[in-house]
Parts: sequence; structure tokens; C-alpha cells
Amino acid sequence: MKQRLGILLSGRGSNFEAIARNVLNGTLACEIGFVFSNRPEAPGLQLARELGFDVASFPSKGIDRAAFDEQVAKLLHQHRVDLICLAGYMRLLTGGFVSQFSGRILNIHPSLLPAFPGLDAQHQALVHGVKVTGCTVHFVDENLDSGPILLQSPVPVLDNDTVESLSARILREEHRIYSEAIAWVLRGNYRIEGRRVIQT
Repeated sequence: MKQRLGILLSGRGSNFEAIARNVLNGTLACEIGFVFSNRPEAPGLQLARELGFDVASFPSKGIDRAAFDEQVAKLLHQHRVDLICLAGYMRLLTGGFVSQFSGRILNIHPSLLPAFPGLDAQHQALVHGVKVTGCTVHFVDENLDSGPILLQSPVPVLDNDTVESLSARILREEHRIYSEAIAWVLRGNYRIEGRRVIQT
């Protein structure tokens, strides 16, 4: 039986789309078991429907964080999800949620962590004048963008870059390395020592 991904998204879902294409064309040997969004109007959710995946959504605004996460966790358990992939999911997960899926939640972030965590990472990179930034796939813990790092890809910062141009080049790398990291985790040929993820 193929392992099942659960995708959590909040927006356009471009990383979800890249993952889905790789699942559908057989590059990723798994299936997408469930797609959830905390924003019912998210374009990524509509794409998931069009591709025929099981989807659900309910708004997070005004709901206690722990109560909201518990509702999402129940859905993920019901859909027998093996690995959760955050694809532009704009919520900090509670410790209770993370503990239920310990070592089974991945996220991708548009910087070379630990540099520039949180929102507007590309803007942060330009403001700080770095010459290289990039993207990072990491395991998720209860803190912001702080879990053990699986893969990173560097992206040069050009002198004439804007947030938009830099974001576009980083996004191309995100689409490439996220599926690579997912495949690595699904194969299970790694171990975590402290903060280091070591391929075995």
C-alpha cells in the first residue's frame, strides 16, 4: 500500500501543485490522501478539487488555536495520513498537534534557515544585503521554522533583485527540493541526531 500525504495550505498552492504533479506522474511513489486549508477560498484548495483529491476546509479565525488544530488532526487521522506537508500553511502549529505527528511533518521555507525565519523572508534577505539566500525543507516542531533541516538549496541575490524577482527564483528551487525531501523521508533512510538529519 502506498504511503499517504496530507497537504496543508492557505493560499495559491504552488508547492502543493508541484508535489501533486510528481505524485500523479509517478516521480513520487506515494498518494495524496487529503488536502486541507484554513481558508475556504484558497486557490490551492480549488486545484485539489479539480485534481480529484479529498479536501476539507474551515476557517481558523476566531477559533482557539488548540481546538482548531485538534479538529485538523482528527481529519488527518481519519484519512490515514503518513506524512504531513505544509505548503504555504500560514499557521504556527500547536505543541499538541506536533506531538501527535512527531517526525512526520515537513515544511518548506524561502530562506536558508536559521537565517530569516517567519514572514517576508525574501524581503528580509534584501534588507540585510545578503549575497546568497535560498530555501529549506525541515521537520516541524512547535517553534517557528526551527526543526531539523533535511535539504537546502542556495539562490544568489542579484544587485537588481526585487522581492518579486528573488521570490520567483527561490520558488523554482522550492518546487524541486520539496519533492526530493518527501521522497527521502518516505524511504526512511535517515536518522536524526540532535538537530542533524543524516542520510543512511
